[in-house]
Amino acid sequence: MDKSRPIIVLKKKGGHAGHHGGAWKVAYADFVTAMMSLFIVLWLLSSSKPVREAVAGYFKDPSGTSAKLGTSLAGAGENFVLTKDNMPKLKDQLEQKIREMRDFDKLKSHVEMTVTSEGLRIEMTESASGTFFDSGSPKLNADGSDMLITLAQELGKLPNKLSIEGHTDSKPYPGKANYTNWELSTDRANAARRLMQANGVGTTQITQVRGFADMRLRKPDDPFDSSNRRISIIVQYIEKSADEGSESPVPEDKPSAGTEDKKPEATTSTPAENSGKKE
Repeated sequence: MDKSRPIIVLKKKGGHAGHHGGAWKVAYADFVTAMMSLFIVLWLLSSSKPVREAVAGYFKDPSGTSAKLGTSLAGAGENFVLTKDNMPKLKDQLEQKIREMRDFDKLKSHVEMTVTSEGLRIEMTESASGTFFDSGSPKLNADGSDMLITLAQELGKLPNKLSIEGHTDSKPYPGKANYTNWELSTDRANAARRLMQANGVGTTQITQVRGFADMRLRKPDDPFDSSNRRISIIVQYIEKSADEGSESPVPEDKPSAGTEDKKPEATTSTPAENSGKKE
């Protein structure tokens, strides 16, 4: 026997299950996808109508450029353009926000929103004892401040331009020889502008502040009615040019602030304030 020949020892390892090829990973991924789809469906079923419309609009138009349906007004910012077709949607959202205010029951009859040829007209009308402003004064009270802040926080998210109007009834303003309904209507519109710009509205978003005194009465047949005293906020339309789809504000009448002589327009207005004092 050749003792120099090497001895080779073979050891047999214990058996293992065969390789699965990773098929379980595919099955697990399908399961996770199905669960995610289920949760999305459940979330959509419990969401509000505007959210459902926004999600549906995204899948119809992911770029969000056709009718801006892929966005919602709540977070629209620069991506949402209010045109004549979708202005009622803003009206519905603002009305919902106002309903959430703590004094809604007291204020609901003094706020009116109407879609007009200019855009969305929001009218804050006064009662005989004053609703949003101190009687005979351009100073906003607590209810007036809360209402304007609520509106400013929503309108400030939009690219649309705004204009603000002040109106009075026909009672002469008492007490000051050089202070008339012209000054009062303009000062109230400016007070609204300052508060809105401090609470969400852009510094260049408001393009006009106009005081009309009693030249555009809400009730021409009753010029002393308190509902003639009001503040109007107009959210102007933006239309797209046919050539490049560029946006341009809809043209509107541009009366001089505090010097408008035109007769009242057939638009929605709201009472302003008149008690014994002229407002």
